[in-house]
Amino acid sequence: MEASARLLTSTAICFHRRNLPLSSLPLLNCNNPRRLISLSLAKCSLRSTTPFPSSPNPFSSPLSRISPSPPEAISPSSSLNSFEGSSIQWDQPNFSLSNTKGSVFSHKDSVFTVVLLGWLGAKQKHLKRYADMYNLRGIQSVRFVVPPTELLGFDLGSIIEEKVKNLAHEIADWCSVNETDGRERHLLFHTFSNTGWLAYGVILDSLKSREDIIRKIRGCIVDSGPCAEISPEVWAAGFCAAFLKKRTVLQPPAESPDNSNLKGSIVRNYQSDTKPSIGEMVLLSLLTKFFEVLLRCPDVNRRLSKYISVLSENQPHCPQLYLYSSADKVIPPRYVEEFIAHQKALGRSVYAHNFGLSPHVDHFRSYPHLYTAKVEEFLKLCSTAMVS
Repeated sequence: MEASARLLTSTAICFHRRNLPLSSLPLLNCNNPRRLISLSLAKCSLRSTTPFPSSPNPFSSPLSRISPSPPEAISPSSSLNSFEGSSIQWDQPNFSLSNTKGSVFSHKDSVFTVVLLGWLGAKQKHLKRYADMYNLRGIQSVRFVVPPTELLGFDLGSIIEEKVKNLAHEIADWCSVNETDGRERHLLFHTFSNTGWLAYGVILDSLKSREDIIRKIRGCIVDSGPCAEISPEVWAAGFCAAFLKKRTVLQPPAESPDNSNLKGSIVRNYQSDTKPSIGEMVLLSLLTKFFEVLLRCPDVNRRLSKYISVLSENQPHCPQLYLYSSADKVIPPRYVEEFIAHQKALGRSVYAHNFGLSPHVDHFRSYPHLYTAKVEEFLKLCSTAMVS
C-alpha cells in the first residue's frame, strides 16, 4: 500500500510538471492500479523531486507578528510575501486600509483574527485575496495551506495533521493574552472544501481541553463543504481537481443570483454537455480505487471519524455560514445540505447561501460582490451574537 501511494503521487507530479495530457496514460485494466501507475511513470521518464516545497514558519512567535503597530510602521507590501511556500502565514493588518472601511464589529474592546484554512492544493497567494477582504474590515488573518503531496500517502496526512496541531498551539498562544491596549482577542474561522474543514476539526480537537480558547471562537464560514461521509468518490474528485487544476468553461452570467448585474464578475460554470477527457476519467477511476482501499485502513478511518464527529456533534456554540453551489462537482450540494440540516437539528445558529452556478471553491471569484456581502452580513450576525 505504501508503495502504491508513492507511485500514485509520483505519477500525478510527473504529469503536472511536464504539462503532459493525461490522455497519454495507458488504458489498462484499472483493477490493477499499481501496474497502471508503473507504466505511466515509465512513460514520463522523470525522477522526481517534490514540486510543492514547504518552508518552516519564519516567525518564532505569532505574538510578534500580530501585535498592533503604528499605521506608519505597516507597509502594504509586507516581507511576509517572500515566504510563499510556508504552510502557515500570519498577516499583519494594514491599519491605513482598514480604518477607511471600518470594522464590522461593534465591540471596540475586542480584536479579531480570522483563520483561513485552504483547500487541497491552494497556495498562499490564493488565500491572500480572502485575507485582504477581511483586512479591509479591520480583521487580521492567518493563512494555512495544504500541498497535495504532503497529504497523499499511506498515513493520509499525518505530517499535515502535526502542522495543524502546531497552528492550534499558535492560535491558543495568541488568544491567551490581551492586546497591549487591553482589548480581548477573538477568533473567526473560514474553511475551504473538506481539507480546510477537516483541519478545523483537528484544531477543535487539539483545543478541547482549552475551554477558554473555544469560547473565543465567534463564527465559522465553510466554503464549498462539507462532506461528513468518508467518501472515496469525494476524496478522489478533490485530488483529481488539485492535480489537474482543471479549467472549466467561462460563461459570464447575464444576471447574478441576487437579481442584480455584477460588472466584471465571471461565473465559471460546468457545462452539462462537456465530458471529461479519457485521461481525466482514468485518473479519477484510479484515485477512487486507491481511496476505496486507503480509507478502510483502521488508523486512517479512525482519525477521520474522530474529527468528523467533533465537527458534527461538538462545534462551538457560535454562528455557522455555509457557502456552496449546485454546480459543485467535487462536493455535491446534497452533502452540504444534509450537514446543515443536522446542525439545525442540534439547535445551532446556521446560515447558508447557494450560489447556484459557481464551481468548487470558486464562489468568491465568480461573484465577488455577492460573496463579500454574504460574509459581511454574517460578521454582523456574529457581532450581534456577542452582545446577546
